[in-house]
Amino acid sequence: MRALLVVNPAATTTSARTRDVLIHALASEMKLEVVTTEYRGHARDLGRQAGESDDIELVVALGGDGTVNEVVNGLLHNGPDLDRLPRLAVVPGGSTNVFARALGLPNDAVEATGALLDALREDRERAIGLGLAAGTPGTEDEAVPSRWFTFCAGLGFDAGVIGRVEQQRERGKRSTHALYLRQVARQFLDEPHRRHGTITLERPGQDPVTDLVMSIICNTSPWTFLGNRPVYASPKASFDTGLDVLALNRMSTSAVARYATQLLTSSPERGPHGKHALSLHDLTDFTLHSKAPLPLQMDGDHLGLRTSVTFTGVRRALRVIV
Repeated sequence: MRALLVVNPAATTTSARTRDVLIHALASEMKLEVVTTEYRGHARDLGRQAGESDDIELVVALGGDGTVNEVVNGLLHNGPDLDRLPRLAVVPGGSTNVFARALGLPNDAVEATGALLDALREDRERAIGLGLAAGTPGTEDEAVPSRWFTFCAGLGFDAGVIGRVEQQRERGKRSTHALYLRQVARQFLDEPHRRHGTITLERPGQDPVTDLVMSIICNTSPWTFLGNRPVYASPKASFDTGLDVLALNRMSTSAVARYATQLLTSSPERGPHGKHALSLHDLTDFTLHSKAPLPLQMDGDHLGLRTSVTFTGVRRALRVIV
């Protein structure tokens, strides 16, 4: 088997020595080409090259969720094709690794590599669904290129938090759960639309849902992790179904305290709920419009401000080694 290993040298939880050990372990089982990313978007370019090649059968992403997202967008540059495209494997190297853990992989890079090699020997793979987001036709965002996401997206509050975290990391701060929690508090205090929501959700054959303050789109569950604790925004979300949505139409201090507590105590059986929470399951197509530009994130990557985004849940989009 010929495989491409895409290595993010800035992955926060793997050292150069650990990466060398993992590379040697993988190279012992396959014909391995190793490429270290050198710039933002490099993993996407490598994924596209692999997807358009005739002989690469497997692409392994060694890094965090951002690296995985780039590789996936490269592989699917010309759209899904289960019979032609290489399979994807993930060795977690980031601070959270939501996608890898949602697939059931160990969060430790060495253990995950062992699990990956076992899966390859036993030919274990899974065709998973993914989310696709694009600028909405007829709006000022219609020219925004489409982009795939593996586990979540968000328009509004959570994307604002991620933007703040990225700013702090650019100033040299480490990506920790404490950093995220501090930015959640600051985003809430500065949130200009928490009392009067600007988001409208539209879906075919249904009445629009208006005045939403924030929206989280999930392609799988859990939504994220706080250390070893899984957090379930949409417990029914699955790689085997369409997209799930959790939206809030109120963010008063009491409402935020209530829903934050529900998130922290969420389980596979129960997520946030109440009169100000909207939960939708297994959506194929829907659009979020906002009266004011809001931050957008996908797979934990801040993508700037948007006023209208159309989401599509695409079943069986990619084969993944599990």
